[in-house]
Amino acid sequence: MRIVEVSALVLRLPQVTEACDGTQDTCLIKIETDEGITGWGEVDSCPTVVKAVIDAPLSHQICNGLANALVGADPMDIDTCTDRMMASANYYGRVGVGRHAMAGINLALWDIAGKARGQPVYELLGGAHRLRFRAYASVLFGDTPEQTRAIGRKFADQGFTAVKFGWGPMGENEGQDVALVREARRGTGDEVDVLIDAGQVWDWETALVRSRQFAEYRPFWIEEPLHPDDIEGYAALTAESPVPIATGEAESRLEDFERLVTEGGLDWIQPDPGRCGISTMAEAGRTAHRHGRKVVNHSYKSGITMAASLHALTALPNASVFEFCMSDSPLRHELTHERFAIDDEGLVAVPEGPGLGVTVNEETVSKYRVA
Repeated sequence: MRIVEVSALVLRLPQVTEACDGTQDTCLIKIETDEGITGWGEVDSCPTVVKAVIDAPLSHQICNGLANALVGADPMDIDTCTDRMMASANYYGRVGVGRHAMAGINLALWDIAGKARGQPVYELLGGAHRLRFRAYASVLFGDTPEQTRAIGRKFADQGFTAVKFGWGPMGENEGQDVALVREARRGTGDEVDVLIDAGQVWDWETALVRSRQFAEYRPFWIEEPLHPDDIEGYAALTAESPVPIATGEAESRLEDFERLVTEGGLDWIQPDPGRCGISTMAEAGRTAHRHGRKVVNHSYKSGITMAASLHALTALPNASVFEFCMSDSPLRHELTHERFAIDDEGLVAVPEGPGLGVTVNEETVSKYRVA
């Protein structure tokens, strides 16, 4: 089997705002083969920049577009495909958006491999440790503490056993920060876990103060309180925080996840397959396991990324919870024919079909495609 075409499709809603919501636009990866098997992936990055990385014409030997690098390659040989991409992006894409583009391609390659073998991706990764995960509703903070309380009540009533509140007005001032968490707890009630996504708003000293202030409300974790590059700050924070600390959604390289665990002392790492790929997500999760730490997905995209996340987590012994994006965007709910839902126990199941186990809704692609 050989790759005959690699396409980057940019989808975008008619109106995009500054809200931290990755379902307003996206970049899909479509890989076609000479045997008629098509693989799909998705990238969580700047969609038009990703498309430029994939479509770029040849500049010279170590500066080439990723599509050029892959045409003619065997899609089943994922490691070789990765080597070809790394060589072609040597000058411009070893980190950042270059790696993000490779991540989307990695998803599509695993999709092809599973379809060719008639197996779900998690079987190719070594088999299942579990097939269902505790889903936490992933939402943004309300504009006020009172709105946050109502949001918490809404999703607790829908059957979620955990709700994560993120970004919004968190970090504007001390009193409001505490009030947001207090009202989140009041809204969910005592039987539902509350997770806090701070959104990179503090230095480590302030984050430590907040973790102590939040402790009485029993957060499951505080996520991304610091800038992703502040490894020293994370080390200082995790050494003293009474609340577990999570981060990692911004990383795309295995060595950076390793640093978060070994130098930063993180309790949870949060790889996003749309930024690091299934291969790196699985390896990062195994690294965390060796150090006694846990792994959870970051996924705020369509059913493609959700499926990829579930397959990677299924193959890991230290995964138990799943980020379940609650955005009502059609790019979240209508991009795949398969719909993800939680069961009566608040659990979400990994797709069991071959490859990623999802099929792309071409009508949705056509409706929102802009490039």
